[in-house]
Amino acid sequence: MKPFVFAILAVLALAGPAQAQFTSAYTDLDLDNDCLVLDADDFGVSWSCPGYKGYPVHVSEGDLRFTIVYGFNIDKEPGGQTLGPFNRLGDTLEWRLSKASGRWLPVATIVRYHIADIDTGVDSGQVLVVTQLAEGNSCHIAYVDARANTNANELARAAADRAGNFDCGTDTIATPGTFAAW
Repeated sequence: MKPFVFAILAVLALAGPAQAQFTSAYTDLDLDNDCLVLDADDFGVSWSCPGYKGYPVHVSEGDLRFTIVYGFNIDKEPGGQTLGPFNRLGDTLEWRLSKASGRWLPVATIVRYHIADIDTGVDSGQVLVVTQLAEGNSCHIAYVDARANTNANELARAAADRAGNFDCGTDTIATPGTFAAW
């Protein structure tokens, strides 16, 4: 009987806590082929892009910096955020999904920003930007230096899995691991 009980306990221990149910889904972020240009002029451009299962993604570029805003009520969301240095986006969005409500829903995204050197304009760094997805409270919650941390993806996922309790108006953006991108 004891080996059977130990086997059951081992399986439960490997399964982890039931409330920590997160997974990832991925969508392409191909501004040239998959996104619709909404507005363009000499100062910038904005696109509407497909997200996870139709979740709206609004990308804009101005002054050589990119911004992403998510959600069905984009007009009610605070203005998008970007990074200080000139940047460009990676071509994949990682959506962190939670099953806390009984079905898989996006709670955060992770996107790679390529950061340009301020003097040369050449790509010199990469930052994984973690954005919390919460109506009226969507914002960057963590920056992970992808070149300074060999486990950058894991650090970004751990930060994304804490999304939901971040107050965009008062909380400080986390920089887990080593951060030397700027």
